[in-house]
Amino acid sequence: MIVLGADFLKSAAQKKDWPQPDKPEVAFCGRSNVGKSSCLNALAGRRALARVSRTPGRTRLLNFFEVRIAERARSGGHGAPRELRLVDLPGYGYASGPREERARWKAMIESYLRGRETLRTLVVLVDGELGAQPSDREMVAWGKSIGREVVVVATKLDRLGRTRRSGRMDEIAASLDVDSAIAFSAKEKFGVDELWKAIAPR
Repeated sequence: MIVLGADFLKSAAQKKDWPQPDKPEVAFCGRSNVGKSSCLNALAGRRALARVSRTPGRTRLLNFFEVRIAERARSGGHGAPRELRLVDLPGYGYASGPREERARWKAMIESYLRGRETLRTLVVLVDGELGAQPSDREMVAWGKSIGREVVVVATKLDRLGRTRRSGRMDEIAASLDVDSAIAFSAKEKFGVDELWKAIAPR
């Protein structure tokens, strides 16, 4: 997949402030500090499309990014451009902030995931070094229960030795009750093509 353009569009908390539902959207969620911003930057081929923070729980709004992509042609060019939005959701698990604020974040995420008509895929990022956590299992199960297509991505796989990666991927898929998960590393840039194949508009 070739990324022709990628730009930050806006941040929003309430439905009235969301962009017009005129393009397919793919939402990215995961535990705080799982590497969502790094994943988005790797997908877009940009260093700073999404802000990377070392402080867990810094994403407090829905962040919308406009992306134009095209299939890579054998001749060296590319096919017809397609547009979509990537949506960075606040991390779950241990986001910092008062309890009331965390409750507002939860309501904001649920409102979007349940009610956004152009949302076509929910990407759940799991820390590949740690393995699937209870909150990851809850998110995957909940995404399935509301009828969303769920794609599981195991991030930070570069932190595991190569001989351990396959077993860890099998563990994650079994724990989350999915057929498979995508092995991903923003640092070593593997998994990018596989993830685009899973989420690109067809």
